[in-house]
Amino acid sequence: MVGIRPRKKMTQADWNAYMQQRAKVANDPEIARFCNTQLPAADTPIGEVPMVALDMETTGLDERSHAIVSIGMVPFTLDRIKLSERRYWVVKPPSLRPLSASSVTYHHITHSKIAHAPDLDEILAPMLEMLAGRLVVVHFRNIERPFLDAAVKARRGEGVLFPMIDTMSLEARLYRQSLWARFRRWVGRPPVSIRLNASRERYGLPVYQGHHALVDALATAELLQAQIATHYDANTPLRAFWC
Repeated sequence: MVGIRPRKKMTQADWNAYMQQRAKVANDPEIARFCNTQLPAADTPIGEVPMVALDMETTGLDERSHAIVSIGMVPFTLDRIKLSERRYWVVKPPSLRPLSASSVTYHHITHSKIAHAPDLDEILAPMLEMLAGRLVVVHFRNIERPFLDAAVKARRGEGVLFPMIDTMSLEARLYRQSLWARFRRWVGRPPVSIRLNASRERYGLPVYQGHHALVDALATAELLQAQIATHYDANTPLRAFWC
């Protein structure tokens, strides 16, 4: 990675500084253009922030030895999910990181489905264009951000990092890190699940078939809308959410 690398917790100023520095030193014009796009200010009310839900299916959980096989993206705001602008790609993993039997069972993307699929490098431009200027929303940031960074770096020689809102982290604040959650652990109760479907169930959201990147992206967008409507306010500043 050229330049500074984000710490686990980045502030608005940190992310702006990181993105501005990356824009200056990036050799790839598409990456430079992406990094040069202005981020929403930290004090922007979350109700005014343009967002895009992102989900990926992969051949495993380690970006150092596994690969992305599909990407789903759904632009949205708190008021509207823009399904007409959704994007979905199946992408061919590198030959050194092939599909495995266990991953096919998990996401149902088979060898025949990837046989004529593009490499991630071929869809990078439209993908970055949709991400630019929007806050990326995921459920569990330790998949999408490191996998995309590693995949882009392998193809372009430099990676891509950006701030995110993590709906799993928001659930963890309530059900894993609160005094109530600590009391549950103290009395020996099992932890509350913060997986995507379990989290959606708490808000009365419908059950979707999981492990499809586009469906899970939609599910994540709906979950964030429900989380903010239930626990926050549309005027809550962006700084309360991003990571």
